[in-house]
Parts: sequence; C-alpha cells; structure tokens
Amino acid sequence: MKKGNAIIGQSGGPTSVINSSLAGVIEGAKASSVIGNVYGMNYGIEGFMQEKILDLGGQPSDILDGLRRTPGSALGSSRHKITEDDFPKIMAVLEKYNIRYFFLIGGNDTMDTINRVEAYCHSKGYEMTGIGVPKTVDNDLFGTDHTPGYASAARSNILNVMQSGVLARDMKKVDQFVVYQTIGRDSGWLGAATALAKRKADDAPHLIYCPEFSFDKDKFLADVDKAYKLFGWVSIVCGEGLKYSDGLPVSASRTTDKFSNVEFGAMGGASVGLNLHRMVAEEFGFRGEFQITESMIMADIVRATKLDLEEAYHCGLEAVKLGEAGETGHMVSLNRTSNNPYNIEYGKALLKDVAVKAKPMPKEYFNQEGNFVSDAFIDYIRPLIGELPDFVELEKNFI
Repeated sequence: MKKGNAIIGQSGGPTSVINSSLAGVIEGAKASSVIGNVYGMNYGIEGFMQEKILDLGGQPSDILDGLRRTPGSALGSSRHKITEDDFPKIMAVLEKYNIRYFFLIGGNDTMDTINRVEAYCHSKGYEMTGIGVPKTVDNDLFGTDHTPGYASAARSNILNVMQSGVLARDMKKVDQFVVYQTIGRDSGWLGAATALAKRKADDAPHLIYCPEFSFDKDKFLADVDKAYKLFGWVSIVCGEGLKYSDGLPVSASRTTDKFSNVEFGAMGGASVGLNLHRMVAEEFGFRGEFQITESMIMADIVRATKLDLEEAYHCGLEAVKLGEAGETGHMVSLNRTSNNPYNIEYGKALLKDVAVKAKPMPKEYFNQEGNFVSDAFIDYIRPLIGELPDFVELEKNFI
C-alpha cells in the first residue's frame, strides 16, 4: 500500500462509546507500518475543509486511554452534507497533507460521505483508502448485526423505563399513565429495547410503538384502554419517528435537516410523546406524565456496557487493518455467530450498501399487534445489555 498520513473524523450525533472507536483507530494507525502521521478533523468534514486539523499521533497515553471511557465526540462533530463544490476543496487538503487513509466514524449519512469522497479521489487519480467505522445509537446500519453505541443507549433507555415504571405504578392513583419518548427516526431498535425492563406482566412498559408500523389513533386508544383495565395504569413507549399511514409524522414536524431527514427534535418536533399524552388525556380524562430523553441517552457513559465499549474500540482497530489491506470503500461490520454463548466476528460491508439507507427492525421482532416485541427480539438484544437490577415489591398482606 502507498505510504501516507491518516485523517480521522467523527460525524452525526455522538454515542457514549464513539471515542472508544476513535482511540482504536488512533492506536491502530500509530502502530501501522504504512501510516505516518495521524491527524484528526476538528468538527468533521466541515472543519477539515477549513484545515482545522489536530495532531492525534502525539496525544499522551493517558488521554488515549481516557477516550475509551469518555462520552460525546472528542473531535467535535458535524452534519455537513457535502456538495459538488466541496470535492475540490477536500482533495486539495488531502493532497496538501499527503493523506492516504481516510477514516470516518458515524452512521449511514457518514458512510455516504466517505463513499462519495473516495469515489471522487479515485476519479481524479488520487490514491486514497476510505474506511468507515460504524456508529449510531439508532442501530439502523445495513451490513452489521448491530452498531457500537446502540447497546449502551438501549441500556440507558431500559433503566429509565424500569425506574420510571416503578414510580408510575406506585403513583397510579394520581397519574394513570406515562409516555416515554425515545429517539429513533426511521427504526424502532431503541424503543423496542425497553421491553427488557419488563419482568412481570404489570411491569413497564405495557405498550411499545415503533416507526416500522403506521400509527393508528383508534387502535392506540383501544390498546391503552385494554392495558388500563388489566393493570390500573399504562406505560407507553414511543419512537420519535412515528408516522400515520399517509406519512405525516405524529409529531406534525415539517422541519428537515440537510439530508432531508425530518427533524423530530426541532421546533416542536419532540412532541410525539406530548401528542400521545394529549390523545390519552382527552379520550379517558386521565392525568399522566410524559418523559422525553432526546440526546441524553447518547452520552450516558455511566450506563455504557463493557461489551459496547470493547466492541467500539476493536472496530477502530479493525478499520486500520482494512485500510492496511487496501480494502477501500468498506465499513467495519460485526457479524454475530452465536447468541448463547454470545459471539461476534469482525468483517466488512461495502459503503455503497450502507450509505444513506436505514435498516428497520425485522417484522419477526414484533408481536402480531405491532405494539410490543417478540421473543425473537428478546433473544437478539439480551446478550448486548448486560445485567439489569432487580427491584422488589411489598407483599400485599393486608390486616
């Protein structure tokens, strides 16, 4: 392979383990025989075009070690969608700093960026290897069993619903329902994960609604009525991307980002949970709570799983191995070979197969009603989450 320098960037929303992947890429690149200097993009491709480039190879060892336990995006992130006018600027900076290895850590939009930059450089005769490192709490990347960041964000959601469920159960004479909204624009992986909070039939959550199914208000209210009659209170989990059958978001948001994605968290877009809350209150006259976590679960390092942190780090190391082997145009993938005992192997997926598209949950991961998950999903997610706490209830021994 052609010797040269490496650049690393982080894009899109952070996760609690994205910096662990960054540490893996840095350490792998520093040990490489074909990579010289190791650089970082300050604020993604946007900062890169402005030559805001950090020296990562010279970072102290305690900083690199600490990255593996630090949330957020240490390099600074960006959601800039590259245009045709950007390509000459990008290649000029690549040439100026003799960058031959181009690593980006991110989701499907990020993989699209790498794919397009790599294709442009090759069309101009500039030899460069572009490799993607998977990252997204949404878990919606094709070509991989799951993404680093998902398990930790899912665990954070599970613990939130477990604890708020205990509160709601004990307060059901005051508040008869609670709505918990989680991020997840096009897929329900994060909302579905909260099913692990349930140990007994009356435990939270009772109902889970994901973007894989069109939202039906009448069916929703019927589901709520049934759960209330069974338990005397109702715990509802919803994904931010819920839409009606005509495509209208339940949030009623019309704001989009640069990738034409609906901004569910902008200008009232975080109101999926509020709208569901309003529907229940108006139909039944119940008093209830709504809980909207937004990006908090994306940086919850306290609840990050050991498995997630380790897999994120090894994805960074594997990215460098792919680069050294000349496997340009690929993203590192995790391929599950066994559920029990849990085992994965690291592989690769073509960027063109991953870019832009979002991977929904398979239909077999839901129940027939579309308002909860199936046993198949529980088998899928349980190995990723780790041990959960056990809560107790008083025995109802009345005198």
